[in-house]
Amino acid sequence: MRLPPLKALPVFEAIARLNSFSAAAEELTITQSAVSHQIKQLETYLGERLFWRSGRTVTLTDEGRQYFDAVGSALLQIERASEQLLGHEESRLRLSVFSSFAVRWLVPRLPDLQRLHPQIDLALEMSSENPVLSDRVADCFITIHRDSRAYSYDLLYEERLFPVCSQDYWQRMRRELGRDVEPERRDEQPVSPGEMTGFPLLSTHSIFDRPAGDWEAWYSAAGELMPTGTRVQHFSHMLLALEAARFHQGIALTNDYMLSTRKDSEDFVRLPTHSVVTGDKFYFAWKTSRRRERGIQTLRRWLVDEAIRGGLRGE
Repeated sequence: MRLPPLKALPVFEAIARLNSFSAAAEELTITQSAVSHQIKQLETYLGERLFWRSGRTVTLTDEGRQYFDAVGSALLQIERASEQLLGHEESRLRLSVFSSFAVRWLVPRLPDLQRLHPQIDLALEMSSENPVLSDRVADCFITIHRDSRAYSYDLLYEERLFPVCSQDYWQRMRRELGRDVEPERRDEQPVSPGEMTGFPLLSTHSIFDRPAGDWEAWYSAAGELMPTGTRVQHFSHMLLALEAARFHQGIALTNDYMLSTRKDSEDFVRLPTHSVVTGDKFYFAWKTSRRRERGIQTLRRWLVDEAIRGGLRGE
């Protein structure tokens, strides 16, 4: 078995992660000259330059970045395997998750995770865009893409959008539509796309990356075009559109996980009309090579169970 200088690998990983020779020396409690010596040994063995140095700035070369992806993952697996044999039950995991999914669905459920699995120390890495799947970013992910063959995926949710408004705004709508305010909602007459056009529509740009794309898709699902002159208020993210709806500013399109708490159910009314499937599917993703790690598998099973129990995913 041909192995590189093994003492140099944790040094290389620390520099690559911290982007600093001095910070790596401090973390590893060795001198900076020892750090430089270890990296020189490793670069000599590999015959490749791993870092570009410019003053105090340190960046990985292309070869260094490729090596870090492999070495960082391998060192982490060695650490986790050793912890298990030593009887250290605590599992420290970084989960990269979309901000809206984290705030509206995951965070309210974390006390249950901590109660059921106190050995898991979960750190959330917020992501506004689809993250790059890499150990450098997180240990596991909630993502809408399955574009890395190195990862395994479990479906959590297939997104659908439906119109909602505040309780007060719904009463106003019913009066303007000439409906009795008292009947129970299960007997509610459906609201037609034409009737919706008479009220301000709150649109989220980031869903389809075009102005009013969410409402255009909703009308299209009913076999209609969104009428010209419809009043549309634009927001960059669904969280903003939903808050505007909470404060009686119109009708927003939202999805199941955004209304997953009791308070949201009390604050909002889901209008009696159709929904539209966006095509986005939310997956829990983990590196296949780390499939034996108990912490990742415990978190995976808990997330899937919660998605089923909360109605996001059918059994």
